[in-house]
Amino acid sequence: MKKNKILVTGGLGFIGSHTVVELQNKGFDVVIIDDLSNTKIEVLDGITAITNIRPEFVQMDLKKKEDVVSFFKHHDIDGVIHFAASKAVGESVEQPLKYYENNISTLVYLLQSMTENKVPHLIFSSSCTVYGQADELPITENAPVKKAESPYGNTKQIGEEIIQDVTKVENLNAIALRYFNPIGAHDSVHIGELPLGVPQNLIPFVTQTAAGIREELSVFGDDYPTPDGTAVRDYIHVVDLAKAHIVALQRLLQGKNKSKMEYFNLGTGTGSSVLDVIHAFEKANQMDVNYKIVARREGDITAAYANTTLANEELGWKADLGLEEALYSAWQWQLKQK
Repeated sequence: MKKNKILVTGGLGFIGSHTVVELQNKGFDVVIIDDLSNTKIEVLDGITAITNIRPEFVQMDLKKKEDVVSFFKHHDIDGVIHFAASKAVGESVEQPLKYYENNISTLVYLLQSMTENKVPHLIFSSSCTVYGQADELPITENAPVKKAESPYGNTKQIGEEIIQDVTKVENLNAIALRYFNPIGAHDSVHIGELPLGVPQNLIPFVTQTAAGIREELSVFGDDYPTPDGTAVRDYIHVVDLAKAHIVALQRLLQGKNKSKMEYFNLGTGTGSSVLDVIHAFEKANQMDVNYKIVARREGDITAAYANTTLANEELGWKADLGLEEALYSAWQWQLKQK
């Protein structure tokens, strides 16, 4: 029996690499496309060290339409998990055109080649940013998609709309997975979050501050209407998140989806403030983190955490790993970096 061959775009990134591991563990044949703009080729070695299978890798910029067309002509693909995108909220506010080009044009080229080559299954890496500041917490999939707070969030909203439109007229079934805040590292510490340059996300900044790479951690705002004044998010272990992609893909491959485009929140269902995270890190790793309170950052919302009932019931998936486990693995990963 032929293995299903799955294309993972951005497969050497943080979530992508962990998902490749889970795909290989489940017997899928994987081909990765990555332009290495925000990761390193060594991640491929990390994946191989875990699974003993070196996935096929193609270094490619998805903004080059002719290269995308050529790829699909030469590869027989059964499904696509699309991660490749620029992903920093703050940077997107400063460089909106970079985000619109990188996140929208690449999706269009991918969908054109998928439909032309009759690739019927797509898992789209979406985000809880599509909800903006939700009226009610926890956030369900029925929460209104509000005007985005950042160009990054807007690209996820537009991406979902584009896919939805395509599913109406083409033989394409898609699932948009709206993640909350992925953190942590594989317990082998062969792969983890590897930001190039100054980290844009909280956890790498915490670990780099703890390691002495950064002098101190900036906590953006302590005047939010939350229990301790700092912003609240739903932090999910990246391994739990990766496993959800496999379950969603199998749902499509087995024809169990209930509509041509489905949406699922992926989180733990628990909100943690920035200070909660810092204190949990300190407890998990028995060390102190040097931080200071600074002004709020543009594009940030007050609070977001998931209602995960739909993913729990429909996908049969739930997050198993806790905040301290994730923060312990993130620190072990940091210690391994040269």
